[in-house]
Parts: sequence; structure tokens; C-alpha cells
Amino acid sequence: MIALDEVLVVDVESTCWEGAPPPGETSEIIEIGICPLSVASGVRGERRSVLVRPSRSSVSPFCTQLTTLTTSQVADGVSFAEACALLRKEYRSDRRVWASYGDYDRKMFERQCADFGVRYPFGPRHLNVKTLFALVHALPREVGMAEAVRLAGKKIDGTHHRGHDDAFNIAGLLAGLLRR
Repeated sequence: MIALDEVLVVDVESTCWEGAPPPGETSEIIEIGICPLSVASGVRGERRSVLVRPSRSSVSPFCTQLTTLTTSQVADGVSFAEACALLRKEYRSDRRVWASYGDYDRKMFERQCADFGVRYPFGPRHLNVKTLFALVHALPREVGMAEAVRLAGKKIDGTHHRGHDDAFNIAGLLAGLLRR
């Protein structure tokens, strides 16, 4: 049974490079940003960052410049399997609707779970806030999260491209859409 009282808003940051990944490396999740959103009140819960230790790539200088995350920070993170278990245990992620801005986050979880043989941490209901925002606002195309925040008449709260701050901002966008 899926609980509909709260939406778990998730935003991931992954290892990235200015161009193609170095030989033998593949992009993987290094941060899971989480922000629960109460459907009834539109109130955002506490934002949280779960750092994930990469095992198939390293944090490039480009990635650090984009996300502010460093190699030493993510080295102290939990394994991907531990992060998925934490989502299920602490947020009941497998029994909630979850949302992200676009399909990137969902696809990264699906790919990484398949690659590592880790149980998918979410239930079957995913909301793509990027598509929903474009549809509700009758936009001719989907827009990036920062642009959506601007179109909603708000400012980005925190650091763009940090998972917990982006999840908080996405939760704010979703709250506005649910109130319409």
C-alpha cells in the first residue's frame, strides 16, 4: 500500500566530467538529497544530504566546481547499498510516492541498483516535477530547475547542484503545483 500523505522529494548528484569520463570510470551517485513534503499542508520537512562513497569513479575538479563536493567528503560517505537501505528504513521510500526534477535521478537509481545488485529503494510511484511544472504552466518545453524556481517567483534557497538544497527547492516547486 502506497502512503499518499507525503511525497519524498529526491535529488542526486553524481560524479561528472567536463567531457567524457576517464577510461574505466562511470558516472555514479555521490549525494542523495532528500526533502519530505506534506501533501495536505505543503510544508517541506527537513532537508538532508546522504553522501555516497563512489566505487567506480572519482570526483573530478569539474565535479567539485559544480557541486562543491570533494573527494575527501564523499570518501567518508556510506556505500550505495547502505544509502538505499537508509531511504527505506528512515523514510519508508518503498511505500511512498517519490519525486525528482526530471528522469535523471530515477534512471540513475535504476541503473546503479541493477549494476550493484541492490534492491531498488523506491515504490512504483514516481512524479517527474519537471514535466508536471511545464504542463501546469503551459510552457512550450520543459525548463531547468533554476529557471522553474525563477518562473515561480522564487529564489534558489541554498547551493544549486547540492542534493539537499535542490531537493528542498524542488519540494517548494511541487508544493506550489499541488496548491494550484
